[in-house]
Amino acid sequence: MLRFGTDGVRGVANAELTPELALALGRVAARVLGGDRFAIGRDTRRSGPLLEAALAAGLAGEGADVTLLGVAPTPEVAWWSAREDAPAAVVSASHNPFADNGIKLFSAGGRKLPDAVEERLEAELGALLGGGDGRSAPTGAGVGTITSTDAHAGYGAAVAAALDGRRLDGLRAVVDCANGAASVVAPDVLRSLGVDVTVIHGSPDGTNINDGCGSTHPGDLQRAVVGQGADLGIAFDGDADRVLLVDASGELVDGDHLIAVCAIDRHARGALADDTVVVTVMTNLGFRLAMDARGISVVETAVGDRYVLEALDAGGYSLGGEQSGHVVFPALATTGDGLLTAVQVLDVVVRSGTPIGELAAGAMTRLPQVLRNVEVARRDPAILERIAPAVAAVESRLGDKGRVLVRPSGTEPLVRVMVEAPTEADAAAAADELVRAVESAAAKG
Repeated sequence: MLRFGTDGVRGVANAELTPELALALGRVAARVLGGDRFAIGRDTRRSGPLLEAALAAGLAGEGADVTLLGVAPTPEVAWWSAREDAPAAVVSASHNPFADNGIKLFSAGGRKLPDAVEERLEAELGALLGGGDGRSAPTGAGVGTITSTDAHAGYGAAVAAALDGRRLDGLRAVVDCANGAASVVAPDVLRSLGVDVTVIHGSPDGTNINDGCGSTHPGDLQRAVVGQGADLGIAFDGDADRVLLVDASGELVDGDHLIAVCAIDRHARGALADDTVVVTVMTNLGFRLAMDARGISVVETAVGDRYVLEALDAGGYSLGGEQSGHVVFPALATTGDGLLTAVQVLDVVVRSGTPIGELAAGAMTRLPQVLRNVEVARRDPAILERIAPAVAAVESRLGDKGRVLVRPSGTEPLVRVMVEAPTEADAAAAADELVRAVESAAAKG
């Protein structure tokens, strides 16, 4: 049985994540999350309608009335959940290849689920798949209904309203929709705010989501921005809960820089709660140094926007996010929102009269950082113990001039290796050394 990772359940559609599993998950979600209403959105994968139908059947089979939002960004579904104060689900594997799919759940109010609730869902799911739990299903009028609508207009209006009447006129942007959920709403919202938009990778066919495009493959966008002489580029991932930008010269502006730009702007305007920003352990050391120089405190969490959200809620902070482009503005949204983030950053560009490239360069200096993904046969948290001596040796050699992070992926059979060092060569050499240690440990494990 698939288990919940850092962002719901994810696996190969129709093999690991089957319709049978989706139906059972729908049943237990209705029981655990409660309420008599539920919404489902999905990205553009071919397997989306298959899993959506099964999930909806499970929910309705437990008496919940289900609203199908169709293709919709994850933050749009969270917005609906917050507005309607009802639980919701997204059928998406985010930035993964199209053959994968996933199901992530929101509690009523558009909030991601805490660990305790996910553990209860897993337990209920195991019992149901293991032969049933003796519960009788509702019949007759007790069976839930399934209807369809879309929330694009309301969600888009909410994103635009976050500018308090300001506009983005005069900007020329190339927008890469990753052939995903952003294609149904992002270009229209940006145009409504005055942006001159050219769309690339905005024609999903069920199999081309994230295929050489979007935030994980920005090469086409970088070339298009330079070739068209645009002011900037905007790259979403498959479900549009993350975003990266490209400046006029084609340079990538990652999540660290986007958060730094927004933190500095809000700090200057007295709008950064407790002068604090929340980031993860993957955030570049250069970000931390830049914030410290400006009197901005940094709270660090484990990788995953759910952990950023938990820290934001616990501290009452107003900005946080990840290097990958998940950025959260708690006063404006309940989860990471690629479109909202893009609009907020573009607002800084317009108000300051400064191109995004200059803003990003002035916000922080990125230390050379090398990332390696090491494929392993299975997820094995104990591998960290076996490679601890190798990690300690690299950390000792780098001292306070660098940083090392090795962690198992929460969603894939990978071990992620990150090294920051004074030079790219130093970082690459150290990362290669740790990759060899992981491969050796995995072979012995």
